[in-house]
Amino acid sequence: MSARFDVDAVVLDIEGTTSATGFVVDVLYPYSRSRFAALLTERAAEPAVARAVAQVRELTGEPDADAVRIEKTLNAWLDEDRKATPLKTLQGIAWAEGFARGDLVAHFFDDVVPALRSWHAAGLGLHVYSSGSVVAQRAWFSSTPWGDLLPLLGGLYDTENAGPKREPESYRRIAAATGVAPKRLLFLSDRPGELDAAREAGWRTVGVRRPGEPYEAGGVGDHPEVRTFDEITVGRVAG
Repeated sequence: MSARFDVDAVVLDIEGTTSATGFVVDVLYPYSRSRFAALLTERAAEPAVARAVAQVRELTGEPDADAVRIEKTLNAWLDEDRKATPLKTLQGIAWAEGFARGDLVAHFFDDVVPALRSWHAAGLGLHVYSSGSVVAQRAWFSSTPWGDLLPLLGGLYDTENAGPKREPESYRRIAAATGVAPKRLLFLSDRPGELDAAREAGWRTVGVRRPGEPYEAGGVGDHPEVRTFDEITVGRVAG
């Protein structure tokens, strides 16, 4: 199925949309798990780490939790695939180190990068909204088999600077930050709850149903759907 939209900007989900969930779960998650202990001890004084630790203590109601207890909580959340902001923050820091060292190289479906380059060349704004932290997003798009893709992107948004992905208010915040009218924004995601929230905020939406991805069988509700980015045609108003 193909879909055509007259919009000014596209906002991208990552996991299951631009990139395989399996890579995130099988490669990135174990990598971050192996780095939590070092982060919580060797880098505890860094503002981002300290803030994440404070958030874990607040969320668990354990104000005196030590590094060992916090690591245990992070690992439990990882097993649950919980989208907790402090977990995503610390994962992002660990992944950024891994990408910088060359331990990690980001995965993208073959149709994604050509589409992003084409849309960017056509003058569309490109933004990212993921449950993964902005730090992780920046590392992800800068360390790819196609080189550094960050120059293609405008804003990077996560659950900390925008809010939860299933709440319409998060999409309103992003629209305000981009300066693009909601009806001129197109959101691509594999999760119907996120698509519903974006649409409630006035956005255009496309559900991406990639073969073999976890949410493929469940469908994307009543949103337009595609299998690849090749099936999406986007444009903008001249002038």
